[in-house]
Amino acid sequence: MSRTLEWYMNSRTPIEIIYMSKDGSITQRSLLVLDINKNNVTAFCYLRNQKRTFLLENILSYRPLIKTYKNEVI
Repeated sequence: MSRTLEWYMNSRTPIEIIYMSKDGSITQRSLLVLDINKNNVTAFCYLRNQKRTFLLENILSYRPLIKTYKNEVI
């Protein structure tokens, strides 16, 4: 898992994660990964507009952030 996260960090690709907090609640976050170590991911969280640390074991899933546009004309 961390190898793919490293790729997103190095390519500066924003990701979307499903995260379980310490109290067991599940949240969806949009992040820009800044650093990865053995147990944690440090990232800029677009929801909170600040740098946050996430436990690797609590990241349930992740994928590249897919930007959606309102009122898109095709």
